[in-house]
Amino acid sequence: MYQQNPVLVRLLEPVVHALGYEMLGIEHSPGGRGSLLRIYIDSESGIKLEDCERVSEQVTGILDVNDPVRGSYRLEISSPGFDRPLFTLDHFRRFIGHQARLRLNEKIAGRRKISGEIMAVNQENVELKFEGTNYQIPADIIEKARLIPY
Repeated sequence: MYQQNPVLVRLLEPVVHALGYEMLGIEHSPGGRGSLLRIYIDSESGIKLEDCERVSEQVTGILDVNDPVRGSYRLEISSPGFDRPLFTLDHFRRFIGHQARLRLNEKIAGRRKISGEIMAVNQENVELKFEGTNYQIPADIIEKARLIPY
């Protein structure tokens, strides 16, 4: 599965949870003049701009004090959106029966990018139906995954 920075997860997840939100995951994308640190949050009632601002204020303070990210970066707090990212096997379990797009570290069926219906999930694999065939995709080769909006 997508490898999140464990230091950032340990540092930020309790803060996001204390504010009443679920932290779905963190994407850290290095760039030329700085990196992007994107934190996905969700709640049962959905996410509004005010929610993102509230989390951003708290997270910014924690990041400034602890300084876990090297160099300059841009912080983004985001709702999962229609093409929700899937960071954990529990995320895949929640969306069994939905279509997902995966980017893999190794080829499956001759491809590194594969899309299909999430059929089942166990401790090690995601079963994805692609072009009429079910494939057991090891979780440790999934680089990124997103739902495909209806």
